[in-house]
Amino acid sequence: MKISLNWLKDYIAIDKSPEEISALLTQTGLEVEGVEEVESVKGGLKGLVIGEVLTCEKHPNADKLSVTTVDIGTGEPSPIVCGAPNVAAGQKVVVATVGATLYPSEGEAFTIKKAKIRGEASQGMICAEDEIGLGKSHDGILVLDTDMPNGTPAAEYFNLTSDFVFEIGLTPNRADGASHFGTARDLKAVLGIETTLPSVEDFKVDNTDKTIKVTVENTEACPRYTSISISDVTVTDSPEWLQTRLKAIGINPTNNVVDVTNYVLHSLGQPMHAFDADVAGNYVIVKNLPEGTKFTTLDEKERKLAATDLMICNEQEAMCIGGVFGGIKSGVTEKTKHVFLEVAYFSPDSIRKSAQQHQLKTDASFRYERGTDPNMTVYALKYAAMLIKQIAGGQISSEIDDIYPNPIGNFEVPVIYKHIDRLIGKAIGKERIHEILNGLDITIEKENEEGFTAIVPPYRVDVQREADVIEEVLRIYGYNNIALEDHLSSTFLSAFPKKDNDSLQLEVSRVLAGSGYNEIITNSLTKKQYAAETECINESEDVDILNSLSEDLNVMRQTLVFHGLEVISRNVKRKQTDLKLYEFGKTYHLIDGKYKERERLAIFLTGSTNSEHWQNKGRAVAYHDLAQTISQLLNKFGIAQYDSTEIKDDIFSYGLEISVRKKPLVRLGKISKKAGSLADVSQPVFYADIDWAFLRKIYPLNPEFEPLSKFPEVKRDLSLVIDKKTNFEDIRKVTFKLERQLITRMNVFDVYEGDKIEEGKKAYAMSFYLQDQEKTLTDKVIDKTMTRLMKGFERELGAIIRK
Repeated sequence: MKISLNWLKDYIAIDKSPEEISALLTQTGLEVEGVEEVESVKGGLKGLVIGEVLTCEKHPNADKLSVTTVDIGTGEPSPIVCGAPNVAAGQKVVVATVGATLYPSEGEAFTIKKAKIRGEASQGMICAEDEIGLGKSHDGILVLDTDMPNGTPAAEYFNLTSDFVFEIGLTPNRADGASHFGTARDLKAVLGIETTLPSVEDFKVDNTDKTIKVTVENTEACPRYTSISISDVTVTDSPEWLQTRLKAIGINPTNNVVDVTNYVLHSLGQPMHAFDADVAGNYVIVKNLPEGTKFTTLDEKERKLAATDLMICNEQEAMCIGGVFGGIKSGVTEKTKHVFLEVAYFSPDSIRKSAQQHQLKTDASFRYERGTDPNMTVYALKYAAMLIKQIAGGQISSEIDDIYPNPIGNFEVPVIYKHIDRLIGKAIGKERIHEILNGLDITIEKENEEGFTAIVPPYRVDVQREADVIEEVLRIYGYNNIALEDHLSSTFLSAFPKKDNDSLQLEVSRVLAGSGYNEIITNSLTKKQYAAETECINESEDVDILNSLSEDLNVMRQTLVFHGLEVISRNVKRKQTDLKLYEFGKTYHLIDGKYKERERLAIFLTGSTNSEHWQNKGRAVAYHDLAQTISQLLNKFGIAQYDSTEIKDDIFSYGLEISVRKKPLVRLGKISKKAGSLADVSQPVFYADIDWAFLRKIYPLNPEFEPLSKFPEVKRDLSLVIDKKTNFEDIRKVTFKLERQLITRMNVFDVYEGDKIEEGKKAYAMSFYLQDQEKTLTDKVIDKTMTRLMKGFERELGAIIRK
């Protein structure tokens, strides 16, 4: 929303600077986002003065030029070469001095410089009106009739004034501030300066020759409808003062009648609409039309109406979407002779629905959908009618028709004094509270020691609760006037973050489910045989069931692996061989005579990676498919640094144990044939056992993020021939032992075992990625790093580097 300072001064006599006004408005909640100086003539005629032509002679070297001397008030005449045919000695003229920039009515701006024109010195320019942006005439120089002294700024002669325009970020709750008068009301409350409205005491009806009957069928959507007729108007361009006002806030003038409606809208915050009265006819009806009715708006678009759209209609057809946008047939043009002027109060809900339905956001709908002042309609109508009559001529040719069957009352809000002190955080005194509320047009009734009833005018649409009244008091009193205490304490709207076990489990479940895993839930009771026949499970830790129902359910489980394998066995026997499963569960142990529970997460992978079809035959799952899932979970928990060692027990054929902070976190690998046979599973199964309680414990509440490097990453490939017993983890450890700063990641993209290399050996083709966070890597640094890695692989792993 834009507010003009010159326009604002029509409603409040304020002499503060634009900067001071900006601060005051921002303090009251009308946040000023910017202030722009607006000049009525571009450049403001800076550097232009009134001068007097002392002498004027023909140019010796040009027939159409004159050589003049001009007194511009500097004490010494200035020589100026002039090409105007009407220049003569004794004239008062407008002179652009050296250094002045001129903004002509047409063409580019230019700056006056000292020059020699056909051999004669020229130090300035005698101006025509089009050359300084005051008009379009170029018949000759401007000759002034004035006694002003030479050297007087031309801006003073032409009575040019600049304006300052405030860009206000209007929040949805401040509908009362959506106008110049509304802004003035806030300044009134802060400064204690009274506001004034233009007088409408001279309003009078000239005749009733153009009375138009009005009926409002939907009084819920249109509680108040006020109208009048004005006849014999002359529709033309608006006077300069009105165009200047509208242009200052970014509105292009249309014609004198439409411009008045826009002017009153931005003056008072009251939208209005002017119809061609000959189109309106003798009867105007405010009603809803059937769903799907076609209507062409001012932008020449045909729209299908909704049944909820409130329409302003004549006897035959619709003329306007009420409060939103006019129709193409009923608008005021230069051919209009009679005007039907409408000022209404529409229901915000109704306007909001129509504006959204047709994607139309106008100055009128912006205000109506937030709520306007139902008590402003008659005053605004009189004011607009008087302005139209003043600048477009004509006569007021009907009485004011004000349809208002159910008047909207004030809001009555009970307020307790101690609540004001508590919410503000400071006792500001009853007298100051009363002063502020009176300044906001909120009166006080039924006052006692404890509180009072605030009578809030309906234009303050967002002040309907006790907290709203207190907020009004605080914003005018000033947030900056509430001092901070020595011992500051705060109440937080949101709690400090804390670990929520259920939320973390849900997050992990989402990650696994997103990768195609299904959750299983199995019994905590199992058979004693599993621990008895497995070396890595300590049978002495079994928690026996004293009254077991069967031998299959006679002990509490020490691991989740066998129940998961039982689920796989049951599914495989039913031809469901491709399985991705996970389970959150507890294991139970008897250690040193004490019973202990441990929380685990088990993940199982078996069968093929995907169902077989004609485009993809599928492949059997491998260890690295499970390792990728584990890597995804570790990344989710922000775990980047860990150690790994090879597993050696009878549950796994092979695998790795991942440790964090020197404590085991994950065990993953391929299930051994022995463990599989115990659960009657013959196909390969890959299994991961995760210490869920430990993983939750190390989860960071406030993870640290590193910015992405702006320097490029470099990739270098190596081919290593290594012993078959050497695995990727061994290479990774050596790599980061030798270089922790520049190596960001590494990858194996090919593995070869065959007769082309020595027996007992394998070949890894690997990629190493290098990046410096502070500078671009040079070939010298890269080569030095890779040489160090190759020597380390040869020394510590016995690797052969294939060149």
